[in-house]
Amino acid sequence: MTVAFLTRKRRRAAVALGAVSAGLLVLSACDKPTPVATVTVGSKSVNSEAACYNDGDPIAEKQIAACLNKKSEHSISVDPSDKVRFGVDPDIADNGWTIFLGGQAAEPEPFKKTYRTIPASAFFSTQTGEETNQTQVTIVENTGKSVTGIWHFELKKKES
Repeated sequence: MTVAFLTRKRRRAAVALGAVSAGLLVLSACDKPTPVATVTVGSKSVNSEAACYNDGDPIAEKQIAACLNKKSEHSISVDPSDKVRFGVDPDIADNGWTIFLGGQAAEPEPFKKTYRTIPASAFFSTQTGEETNQTQVTIVENTGKSVTGIWHFELKKKES
C-alpha cells in the first residue's frame, strides 16, 4: 500500500512555486552591465567595463582614491609613433570624461565626445621629463562636480 504525501494539485503548486523562486533568484543575480571604454592602437583594441561604477550615480568620495589607484587588468602594446584612440559609450560622453595618468588628471575639463585620438608619445614621459616604458591610463567619467565611473588601461611601450 502506498500513501500519497501530496495530491496532484499540491504537487503542481509546489513545482510552480519552486520555478518562480528559482527564476527570481536567477534574475537577482544579474547585474546591469557598466558602460564600456575602449583603447585602440592600430588594429588592436582592448575594452573594459568600469573598475568602479555606481549605476551613473556619484561614487563615494572615500572610494575614489582607492579606485584610482587600482592596477589595470587590461593592457595594450604601443609604439611611441602610434596614435592611441579612446572610445567611450555615449552614456559616459553625456556626463563627460577625463584622462588621468598615474592617478592624476591630465586635462582640466571633461571631454564630451565619444571618441578622441592622442599621440602615443604623450604617454611615455613623466611630468619630470623622465622616459617610462609603461603608463596606467585611467578614464574618469565626471560631471565636473562628481566622479561616476572609472576605467583603467595600461599602455606598454613596444621595444624598438
